[in-house]
Amino acid sequence: MNGTSVGKRHFGAVISLTHAGGGGYTSRAAGPGTENLNEPLPLEQIPALAFSEIMRDGDLFVGVASVGNDPTWRDGGPGGRYVEYWQKYSFGELSGTAVSRRETLEHLLPRLKIAERCVLADRFLLVKGSRRTYKIHLGSGNILMKLNDQDLCIVPDARARSSNEPVYLPFEGDTTLSIILSKAFLLADDGQIKDETINRQINRS
Repeated sequence: MNGTSVGKRHFGAVISLTHAGGGGYTSRAAGPGTENLNEPLPLEQIPALAFSEIMRDGDLFVGVASVGNDPTWRDGGPGGRYVEYWQKYSFGELSGTAVSRRETLEHLLPRLKIAERCVLADRFLLVKGSRRTYKIHLGSGNILMKLNDQDLCIVPDARARSSNEPVYLPFEGDTTLSIILSKAFLLADDGQIKDETINRQINRS
């Protein structure tokens, strides 16, 4: 509600309401036929660039909010009802954002020092370490290990990220791409990994 009131005070925006469960849309705008810029527009009247940016924001929000982004979430929820969803999100077909991420990696990988150890596949970034070969999913950032596709759970250290100085990157705003690259650098030099939890998973037969 704070965001709504700020918008109303500074931009004259009218409060509009909708419901996540599909309860419809209501607006306090004056309605069609009036000189009111707050009235919702039909999709065909929205400029293509604005529509594209809005859809990207929506896609990023849904992607970040998904339980598929949590590599530790394997219980599938109540009664295991979401196991199939988690598997599809974690390792399935790429979303539009993930396809764009793959295109970014195509240009970025040849310039990295680990380029010789990396190959872009359809849905994965393949990283050849000294101990195993790893498949990092371009949508979720979750990892499978060849040859038997065992999961490898590596959870980013949020405290370490928050303590670092901000650095400009060509993919600014795409946290998942940053995580994928950090995992790729770690796994390309997997012989130097000291974390016991990660090593136990890699050493599984």
